[in-house]
Amino acid sequence: MSATEPLRAATVVRQLFVASRPVSWINTAYPFAAAYLLTTRQIDATLIVGTIFFLIPYNLAMYGINDVFDYESDLRNPRKGGAHGAVLDRRMHAVTLWASALSCLPFVVLLVVAGSPASWLVLAASLFFVVFYSAPPLRLKERPFADSVTSSIHFFSPAVYGLVLAGAAWTWQLIAVIVAFALWGIASHAFGAVQDVVADREAGISSIATARGARFTVWFALACYAAAGVVMLVTAWPGPLAALLALPYLATVWPFRGITDDTADAATRGWRRFLWLNQLTGFGVTLLLIWYWLRTT
Repeated sequence: MSATEPLRAATVVRQLFVASRPVSWINTAYPFAAAYLLTTRQIDATLIVGTIFFLIPYNLAMYGINDVFDYESDLRNPRKGGAHGAVLDRRMHAVTLWASALSCLPFVVLLVVAGSPASWLVLAASLFFVVFYSAPPLRLKERPFADSVTSSIHFFSPAVYGLVLAGAAWTWQLIAVIVAFALWGIASHAFGAVQDVVADREAGISSIATARGARFTVWFALACYAAAGVVMLVTAWPGPLAALLALPYLATVWPFRGITDDTADAATRGWRRFLWLNQLTGFGVTLLLIWYWLRTT
């Protein structure tokens, strides 16, 4: 879009759609839906509202806010403009922030009405990290290690919220599942940050990868993926079988263990595999959850 061309409704919708990363919608909606459904064992209005919320509005807020405040870095990043996110026209920035807030608002109101004080706290924390991962003054994505932890919260907090909203009984095996999920999220963010080392440094953006270097970050991701697999071994059956799902991630990251800052953009090859590997992993997790459902019915 040129700077003088008026914004058209179709253009706005298309830009917002790309900014929301539709290929990743399932990564936040699924954890909530699975956690809630496995606890309540029923499909109700709260499940439907929460799933839709974590499917689209939550992702628009998470990624749209990121694209607004990462604009300078995204301009220098050749992989932006598709599944990896939009390079938003400056005129779209205010639109994106308003669309993020307004699309979330009715769902949040309904979920607050349906929930308890404990669930309100979890939902508020989840949205807090969605906003301040990218937005000032905290901008947690520029705080090495906190960036990976916060990014992980984006994905495991919907599951925690679903469990709290449904009144789940917290056992140490259930906590282990959440810890493993968190480690997976930390590893995924860290490895994803490697490919952006050059663009982030040119834009003056700090991250775990720019602060500690590409090679260290790859090894850190490998360690977190391995730890996630080990933690799953202590969960309730058939949870230990999910440890095997860490192996494809380790195999994907391992070839980049010798990467340097100068060759960091090569990690994009591995990251592209992640977009589809996540879908295959989700299928494996679904089979295990069905097995668990049948065992505990």
